Amino acid sequence: MATEGDVELELETETSGPERPPEKPRKHDSGAADLERVTDYAEEEEIQSSNLETAMSVIGDRRSREQKAKQEREKELAKVTIKKEDLELIMTEMEISRAAAERSLREHMGNVVEALIALTN
Repeated sequence: MATEGDVELELETETSGPERPPEKPRKHDSGAADLERVTDYAEEEEIQSSNLETAMSVIGDRRSREQKAKQEREKELAKVTIKKEDLELIMTEMEISRAAAERSLREHMGNVVEALIALTN
């Protein structure tokens, strides 16, 4: 037994045990260095306003042509005559709206069979 004067303190830290091995380099760190090297060589080019204007005009022209073609297609479809009975048949059998049934009939020149086949596929 220990008396009051004979108190021993053991002050051992956990580091006195086996030492930790040095940390291994991480494989993913090399990717970041590679990325930095790649971006160092990238040349920054300023977009010229004339090129931008040309590109925008090309896009605008293409959109206007597509819109014009769509309007012409709608005019052609509006000329197609469809029967009311055919329209109601497609609406009830396929359970679709009147507009969808009418569109399908017009696209298939009023042919009920072709319109139904197209709607089922």
